[in-house]
Amino acid sequence: MNARQLVFDLPVRPALGRDDFLVAPCNREALAWIDRWPDWPQHALALAGPEGCGKTHLAHVWRASSGALLLDAATLDEASLAHLPEVAVIVEDADRRLVSERALLHLFNMQRERGGHLLLTGREAPARWEVRLPDLASRLNSLPVATVRPPDEALIGALLVKLLADRQVRVGEEVLAWLLPRMERSFAFARRLVAALDDAALSRRRNISVSLAREILQHLAPEE
Repeated sequence: MNARQLVFDLPVRPALGRDDFLVAPCNREALAWIDRWPDWPQHALALAGPEGCGKTHLAHVWRASSGALLLDAATLDEASLAHLPEVAVIVEDADRRLVSERALLHLFNMQRERGGHLLLTGREAPARWEVRLPDLASRLNSLPVATVRPPDEALIGALLVKLLADRQVRVGEEVLAWLLPRMERSFAFARRLVAALDDAALSRRRNISVSLAREILQHLAPEE
């Protein structure tokens, strides 16, 4: 019998409530924008930041307070907006997927005309998105932007603890103290690292130790 335990790829449900959001200098301004709703200077807001920085969490915080509908940017089209009842809408990753520019322009105008609100998320500010429609580019360029900046070591440490807790995993302080000065300081890498640590611990039926963390970190390539 193989000594390694089978690892089933079960979904991990992250904690995305307002009280679960880790506040730090790099994201405090963005959170303030979300909390400021509905007193935004315009009907729409752009939320920008690197992958895994917490944009989705912030979007869910706004969704809880506004009752917003979360739309899939990849399937956004004008026909799907024809009978949209919600007055608050979120479009995530609006800069990365094959988004219909006409549909996004239609949604932007529709929300403004009926007094609704729109939250767009992306890796960069809308002024840097590749947009061909002049009318859409003009509207996006005028949006206020809430930016989430790269994290410091304290926030990465807190994020590791949260991600591990989401998986119902605990590690000793010595493991975190060893990892923090050696790992890539990014949200995306932290998520990959926690997933790899959890999988390794489960398959080997052992706790996450410094030696296991060292092994995983050596084989986990940084983000390109």
